[in-house]
Amino acid sequence: MTLFNTPPQPAERCAVTTLYIEHHAWLRGWLAYRLRSWGRGVADDLAQDIFVRVLASRDSNQPDTLRQPRAYLTRIANCVLVSWRRRHSLEQAWLEALALVPEALQPSPEQQSVILETLHEIDAVLDGLRPRVRQAFLMATLDGMKQKDIAQALNIALPTVKKYIHEGYMACLSQMPDD
Repeated sequence: MTLFNTPPQPAERCAVTTLYIEHHAWLRGWLAYRLRSWGRGVADDLAQDIFVRVLASRDSNQPDTLRQPRAYLTRIANCVLVSWRRRHSLEQAWLEALALVPEALQPSPEQQSVILETLHEIDAVLDGLRPRVRQAFLMATLDGMKQKDIAQALNIALPTVKKYIHEGYMACLSQMPDD
């Protein structure tokens, strides 16, 4: 069951409600400790996000009671934290780059939002690539390295470099909207 298809059944809501009541304060504290430099507000937001994910992921195959609810929440929280930190880091890099652009040439707030969302989508595509493929693709596209130099730097055959770069391009193309 997903959050968008059908509403949770009463038994599922009850189980999530119990999980929330019994562990929400602990989870907020756990997150706040790990996010102390960002403040309690971020921890509160992420705790809510975690429980929304729990609610969205509940299905009839999951038991109504968890044997180790904190371990379950910690596993989800770790994924959410990694995702949040990555997103935050990308947004900071974007803001730093934007600060270098003269104000008269800066994109509108709407364009900035679209650009930032596009950066997140590109990041997700690149994250889906195998590490060596991503490295070869980025060396070719961002660093402008020649394929033979990439092969030498990565200590791989030239046909492998070509294959990796092609794989990177295909992953990017597969994410383009159909018009």
